Amino acid sequence: MITRFAPSPTGPLHLGHAYSAILAHDMARAAGGQFLLRMEDTDLERCKPEYDDLIQTDLHWLGLAWDGPINRQSGKIADYNNRLEALEDKGLLYPCSCTRSDIRAALAAPQEGVAFNVYPGTCRGRPMASRLPGDALRLDLAAALRVLPADLGFVETGPAHSGPHRIDPKDAHARIGDVVLSRKGEDIVAYFLASAFDDADQGVTHVIRGEDLFDFTPVQVILQHLFGLPTPIYHHHRLIRDDQGKRLAKRDDARAIAKYRAEGATPADIRRMVGLPNS
Repeated sequence: MITRFAPSPTGPLHLGHAYSAILAHDMARAAGGQFLLRMEDTDLERCKPEYDDLIQTDLHWLGLAWDGPINRQSGKIADYNNRLEALEDKGLLYPCSCTRSDIRAALAAPQEGVAFNVYPGTCRGRPMASRLPGDALRLDLAAALRVLPADLGFVETGPAHSGPHRIDPKDAHARIGDVVLSRKGEDIVAYFLASAFDDADQGVTHVIRGEDLFDFTPVQVILQHLFGLPTPIYHHHRLIRDDQGKRLAKRDDARAIAKYRAEGATPADIRRMVGLPNS
């Protein structure tokens, strides 16, 4: 078993991150496997070195040790974009010149309760030769689904969705649409594209992450098959919420691990707060 914890260094880790990291670490160690650390820092505007350092400090304090060097996505953006040529060769991409803000939002990691903004197809049909500086690349999902196997799916072991899941082409097209994969000239690629590449490159066998990402898993599975990558087993865990039932966010510094540490909490206290046993 090889698991990974893959935060974006755009703010301090909070209790929800601690739960996910500890769970992925403990599951790997219980199976005699490996636990990897990846920094998903493709958003060069928001990711900061100080948060990268703080994440490492927090994880060490929690008693979590990762195997091998840290994998930072920011140094591989050109490689991700180069690998898109395989889809271009298959005629599965087209350039898109729609609004910059909409495209940047589509490239970011998804959030709970936010569905894909299904693209109406304004630029669909444009040839790649018409691509201009600043244009994004979109996946022609309908064309992609025609070349994918009918039994496309994945296995889930999380408590809310346990079991095999088949990806229905009609449902995928209606809910996902033609997703943005990269934007030319900004050195940025989609969260789910870079993550799919790195999970395969690092040999990740089990993806442990929050249940808010469950509905986005079909996108990664589709991309895995288009690029000939293996599909890991997915485990989407419960979310740690605040007193109002909202998912914790990085802006909620009151529940930051660093703040608890500064106030005298112990790693055992953090495990207790998120409902995990002490190792």
